[in-house]
Amino acid sequence: MANIAVALTDVLAERRESGSPGGTIPRVIARGEGWSVADVLCTSGPQDRPFEEKHDRYALAVVVAGTFLYRSPTGRGVMTPGSLLLGNTGHCFECGHEHSEGDRCVSFWYDSDYFERLAADAGARGRRAGFAVSRLPPLRSLSPLVTRAWAGSLDPQNVPWEELAIALASRSLELGGSVGSMRARGPLNSEALVARAVREIDHHPAGDHTLGRLARRAGLSAYHFLRTFERVTGVTPHQYVLRTRLRHAAVRLRVEPEKVLDIALDSGFGDVSNFNRAFRGEFGMSPRRFRTKN
Repeated sequence: MANIAVALTDVLAERRESGSPGGTIPRVIARGEGWSVADVLCTSGPQDRPFEEKHDRYALAVVVAGTFLYRSPTGRGVMTPGSLLLGNTGHCFECGHEHSEGDRCVSFWYDSDYFERLAADAGARGRRAGFAVSRLPPLRSLSPLVTRAWAGSLDPQNVPWEELAIALASRSLELGGSVGSMRARGPLNSEALVARAVREIDHHPAGDHTLGRLARRAGLSAYHFLRTFERVTGVTPHQYVLRTRLRHAAVRLRVEPEKVLDIALDSGFGDVSNFNRAFRGEFGMSPRRFRTKN
């Protein structure tokens, strides 16, 4: 939390010193096929005119610091920390900082085809159903997703960004009234499809098991695969892959003499610090302690 506040304060101070006009500073932290995520700083204030733009993709922004006024064809409102900004592709919008200076958001962007398939899978009404409202206030039911996005912007590595992007969009469509009460059921052979994916992960835990790849191999959309996998196994695909890698690494630590670094890299972890943190969270001790414990 302090890191977010300090970073925004520093950028605003630099802007005041330079006398430059306010604007947005996006930093892309994750992307995949049809989606991307960025940490976006805005330095505009009361002295700046509201800026008008057009959403070239579907947009969902988690506000983590600052306040601003957002207006779009679906409504207007003051965006505050914990709220969600919602934008439909092709819609013009306006943002203004009449009452305060600066804000920071974790912004999710969705290509039209990707989002509209997701919305249809979620049960959205209409062929090109998008967000029915311009914002969602800080709601208790959204807090876990908002917190994951906030924390992920500070440490983007090993965050299941596509899972989070799908969960935020589908939940926002539901809360915003775009999704009906009748949900599409999963495929009849869902258990077989999930069992096949689980075998693949278990046989090759260090493989590139992204949500998109697993869904394509199962012949499902990412939305349906995520919901089906979690319903059948009780955990998300990312959680299952992570725990499978950790179990395989734990066995190797006990029976093989290789260095912890080599085992971490062989197990699919990008670096040893992430491996150590994940291992300690799963087993309650460091890999070295686990290796020597009777």
